[in-house]
Amino acid sequence: MEFDQIRILMAKYLQEQGIDTLCAYPDSSRVRRGGAAAVVSLRSCKGGPGGFQDYLGERFDETTGQWQELYGRQITITFGLDLYAPVKEGAEAIQTAFDRLAQALQREGPPGLKLLELSCGETQFNREMGLFQRPVEASCQGYLYAVAQEGGTFLDFIVRGETKL
Repeated sequence: MEFDQIRILMAKYLQEQGIDTLCAYPDSSRVRRGGAAAVVSLRSCKGGPGGFQDYLGERFDETTGQWQELYGRQITITFGLDLYAPVKEGAEAIQTAFDRLAQALQREGPPGLKLLELSCGETQFNREMGLFQRPVEASCQGYLYAVAQEGGTFLDFIVRGETKL
C-alpha cells in the first residue's frame, strides 16, 4: 500500500466492518446519509527510526528469486474518524456508531496498522450542518519502508504494520 492511499485503506476497512464511511478529502459531493457515518481524514503523521540507519532487514522475493533490503521508519498516524448523524437518528446513533467503530478497530484494524489509541469528544448538535457530530481520533502504528534491489536501487515506499501474535 502506498502512503497516499492510507485514508482510503482505513475507510475501506471500516466499510467492510459495516460502518458507513467516506473520506473527508478531496471534497466530493456530500450525500446525506440515512444513518450515522464516519468521515476519515489524516490529522497527523510522525516518523521515527525503525532500525539502525533506517535498515529494517531483508526479505526474499519469490517472484524474482532475489533478496531485497528494507529501509524505513516507524510511523504513527492519527486519523480523524469523526461521526455524523442526521437529526431524525439523534445522538443515540452516534453512540451506536462509535461502539461499532471501537469494536472494529480493537479486533484487527486495517492491514498494516496497529491501533495504539482511540479517543472521542462529546456528541454535539451542529446547527449549521443540521447534524449531530462527535470528534473521534485513532492513532495507529506502522512502518513506512522502501525496498532496495541488489545494488541499492529503491523500488517504492510502502506502509506496513507489525504482525500480531
